[in-house]
Amino acid sequence: MTKETEYAIEVGNLTKRYGELLAVDDISFTVSKGEVFAFLGPNGAGKTTTVEIIETIRTPTSGKVTLLGMDVTKKKHDIVPRIGVLPQEFSSFDRITVRETLQYYSRLFRRKTDIDGLIELVNLKEKSKEQYKNLSGGLKQRLGIAIALVNDPEIVFLDEPTTGLDPRARHEVWEVLQGLKRQGKTVFLTTHYMEEAELLADMVAIISRGKIIAMGSPGELVESNADYQILTLKSVDEKVFDIIRVMGFEPVLDTGKTIRVRVEHTYDVQKILNAIKDAGAMYLGLDVRKPNLEEVFLKLTGEALREVPPEMEPK
Repeated sequence: MTKETEYAIEVGNLTKRYGELLAVDDISFTVSKGEVFAFLGPNGAGKTTTVEIIETIRTPTSGKVTLLGMDVTKKKHDIVPRIGVLPQEFSSFDRITVRETLQYYSRLFRRKTDIDGLIELVNLKEKSKEQYKNLSGGLKQRLGIAIALVNDPEIVFLDEPTTGLDPRARHEVWEVLQGLKRQGKTVFLTTHYMEEAELLADMVAIISRGKIIAMGSPGELVESNADYQILTLKSVDEKVFDIIRVMGFEPVLDTGKTIRVRVEHTYDVQKILNAIKDAGAMYLGLDVRKPNLEEVFLKLTGEALREVPPEMEPK
């Protein structure tokens, strides 16, 4: 018997060592059922190791991980049929169609799968007779998500589902993921795109150097770490940069004659604008906003969430 719990995933004091390397350092978190949970971290932070332990691929050095109330080190046989996984570099058989691909994976799980329903869910109805080799990158990713769902899993693990896609294909995949959310699936998402996490995730956990350093909704993480604002001035006179710098701020000028400056208080914005006006300088537009999740991530980790091959992470 598995114990009923409100959590799809429970991670308690998880540690993973590889010799002298401490890849995961005593981390704990929970993922609620029906939630989209984004797990973010720079490459080398222990992200891949943690996810692979949850997926039953690796074993922890210490600590406990339960998935749907079952210990991942003891109940792999019971867990695997109840999860779906889209690996980062998904590929399939070149010469079989979308429909045939889903039929093949359905037979592997020995399940009666609603193939038409899956094709509809991932918006591949018009491509159902197309061979895999002829699909675009975005269509291949949507098929990969469908394959991860052939066994009607309760939890779906999606590893960088939109990496390498153009903006349009990325947005189409996001629509599919929002469909999973409406279905009540629990989605465990790793991503290099902060916009993706902000749009899709109910909760975000940030891991750095093997430790969870922040966790909350995207809005909560921004609010709790946003003790400043960003003032952006567009199409400025050259002397505006010096005016702001002399005032004690640290403006950044890009090649398009746009200045971005961090201000701690709202009244600093007015001080800067007054100084520009008094000097007879010009700007054509301005924007003031709180930092986004990407800027919070950079502040907390000291690193950008950059795209690096997964083999660069500690194994």
